[in-house]
Amino acid sequence: MTTVDWLAFVPIALGISLVPGANQLLGLRNSYRNGLRTAMIAVGGRLVAFAIMIVLVALGLGAVLVQSEMVFSTVKWAGVAYLFYLGVRRLWSSWRRPAESTSPVGTDPTPGGVLALGREEFLVAAGNPKAVLLFAALLSQFVSGPGSTVGGLLLVGTGHLVVETLVALLYAVLGSQLRRIVISARVDRLVARVTGVCLIGFAAYLGTSQRPS
Repeated sequence: MTTVDWLAFVPIALGISLVPGANQLLGLRNSYRNGLRTAMIAVGGRLVAFAIMIVLVALGLGAVLVQSEMVFSTVKWAGVAYLFYLGVRRLWSSWRRPAESTSPVGTDPTPGGVLALGREEFLVAAGNPKAVLLFAALLSQFVSGPGSTVGGLLLVGTGHLVVETLVALLYAVLGSQLRRIVISARVDRLVARVTGVCLIGFAAYLGTSQRPS
């Protein structure tokens, strides 16, 4: 019977998920701009992308995909382009927003609503081929026993999705608390600009990453 070392897995999965990344930044920003409920629904897009990666890893296809220079580069540069686009869009929206406006946070929701936010979460997660490598290297370390390896990987992968959901909730709660603060439109513009710069930074980081040999 396949067993999972949950005592070892959960702290490591928590540590990995807690590290601020593009998706966690989106979750925090979405909660800040659109509310906790909307942000958590949008997180479903990220979870779908991760679930697809976990299935690929469990079936042994993840390593095949990332070992292909063409596939790895295509996914990577698509992810770079999308993160850069999101960052520039955030910066552009901050420049267009009047500095002295008194309109409250959340009065300019993303066009397309929660579906658009969920699509952003999915595309940002799916555009990082390093995530597949992470799952391939991480999940198998905690599965043992004579049972089905595929079943064990899917089980521990499901555990990772639960951990990711809890951490996403933590970031979203932080965003919702920031949302409660009465702030000026000038500070709101600053938040948008910081978000944009961070997303462009994530794009640059992903662009400089190399496929493992």
